[in-house]
Amino acid sequence: MIVVERIAPDGTVHRITIRAHELLTDMGLDNGGADEGPDPHDLYDAALGACKALTMVWYARRKGIALEDVRVGITRDASAERDGVYRLTARVAIDGPMTPAERETLIGVADKCPVHKLMTQVETRIETVAVDLPR
Repeated sequence: MIVVERIAPDGTVHRITIRAHELLTDMGLDNGGADEGPDPHDLYDAALGACKALTMVWYARRKGIALEDVRVGITRDASAERDGVYRLTARVAIDGPMTPAERETLIGVADKCPVHKLMTQVETRIETVAVDLPR
């Protein structure tokens, strides 16, 4: 289970605990937060970039492709989000002594990462359930 909990009763910073890992999330200064961590949109966008990078590394290892470096940059256009359109652009840079065909294959693999598929091909259903805070 992923747990998100407010750190201070008067603040906006929250701690996210995922297994043995912790990170912070916050709202930006323009939204009244302290900007002490990425906001939820940043985390959503970062999930896509991380998935693309890790999927290319996994595939290259599995297929013996000499991938040495991976960098994925994600930019967002949320200007039409309220109209139901959220645009993300993934810029993928890879390096290593690979053939042009292997390079093209890895770029194609990036579009098949699980988070890309979740964001574009899967209907997500979310149930919000009220529970008591642990004492």
